[in-house]
Amino acid sequence: MTDPIVTIPSEIQAAFDDQAAGVPDRRRHFGLAKRKDALSKLADVIQKNEAAIITAMAQDFGKPETETVLTEILPVLQEIKHARRHLRRWMHPSRVGSTLATFGTTGRIRPEARGVCLIIAPWNYPFSLALGPLVSCLAAGNSAIIKPSELTPATSALIARLISDTFPADLVTVVEGAVETSKALLALPFDHIFFTGSPAVGKIIMSAAAKTLASVTLELGGKSPTIIGPEANLKSAADWVVFGKFSNAGQTCIAPDHLFVHAAIKEEFTSLLRARVAKAYGRNSRPADLAQIVNTHHADRLGGLLADAIENGARVIHGGNRKETRFEPTLIEAITPEMRIDHEEIFGPILPIITYEDLGEVITQINARPKPLSLYIFDKNRNRINRIVRETSSGSVGINLLLIQFIHNGLPFGGVNNSGLGNAHGQYGFRAFSHERAIMTNHFSVLPLVFAPYTTGVKRIITIAKRVLG
Repeated sequence: MTDPIVTIPSEIQAAFDDQAAGVPDRRRHFGLAKRKDALSKLADVIQKNEAAIITAMAQDFGKPETETVLTEILPVLQEIKHARRHLRRWMHPSRVGSTLATFGTTGRIRPEARGVCLIIAPWNYPFSLALGPLVSCLAAGNSAIIKPSELTPATSALIARLISDTFPADLVTVVEGAVETSKALLALPFDHIFFTGSPAVGKIIMSAAAKTLASVTLELGGKSPTIIGPEANLKSAADWVVFGKFSNAGQTCIAPDHLFVHAAIKEEFTSLLRARVAKAYGRNSRPADLAQIVNTHHADRLGGLLADAIENGARVIHGGNRKETRFEPTLIEAITPEMRIDHEEIFGPILPIITYEDLGEVITQINARPKPLSLYIFDKNRNRINRIVRETSSGSVGINLLLIQFIHNGLPFGGVNNSGLGNAHGQYGFRAFSHERAIMTNHFSVLPLVFAPYTTGVKRIITIAKRVLG
């Protein structure tokens, strides 16, 4: 099998040309059976290399084995299983009824492969966010060039090897490298680009895509707020918050970025939260079940955010210690707008707690920021929950839960405006990597009755049509 691992511009161009040349053949021959077979091969190579995936994650940023299985391996396998089960239906053209104006015709929508796709994966979930989109890409009948993150080199090298062992280069190719590699890729006329990362880089991706008018899916991020209401189940909320915030050491795009806690339950909830953190991760600075920060640069950034907050009056009420790239789960309060941590995405195990009394003020604060990727609500009062949902905007909403909307294949996953563009997962991922082609067939259309020349009779028909159709 041709080695699909390329790193220099000439090889990148050759890899792209190879896949582009195969588009006509894939349109003819890469049908249901071959797509399902490709997905089965991907599942098989993942299952056979589970130990290697766990090892790579541990090497890159000390990710615990259980978290690797739960957040990197299982989501991709679930995505594959779901796609294989529903792919026949997704691929089947859907019929569209005629309108009065198009009476005598039939319409259908045929999903078609876009062509050659680029998948740029991030470092925080470097395995699942590289291969999850690949599932949708292959299910839709495309080829793909994957660019894993250079910040997780062990995982990047492993992805390259697994893809090399599984697929021919004209179907899936891995490109390893850093910024210059990404620039070389973005200069090529891909049919679709799927990017997961920060809003700042997302704007660069979109700008590059505009030059060739490539379609894009952007999974970005932002400051996802969490509201703990006065009637919340506080123990359950504490369990979910600790899981959602400190899994992967907080390096999760849909993790809660800050908590709004109602004043009436603030002391009780904070006490429960501290106890739950201690139970989950212990009291030392290097607990076995907590991942490390991906590198020194990001650890220094987090240290700077925390130091700036403390210098400007924030109080650490739990944790706060750091040892190289290991950060304790940290809870802070007394946050003010002057602090960097109030307006920069944290992306780490530091959780600000903000006390509130008036829900309207919380909604105003949320709406004053860019629309988040996710918003979370813990409460039993349906009126309050519905008000928050109705008066805010976000990519997704979690009610009395955190994060797991990501693994629901029946729901679209994506952001809105600053937090993303387009959707992923399940049929929504299939549609993102597909062109929905409209096909219309004439059987006995009466439209020729109004073709030129526009005689008195034709004008009379148009007048009648205007009354009926207008």
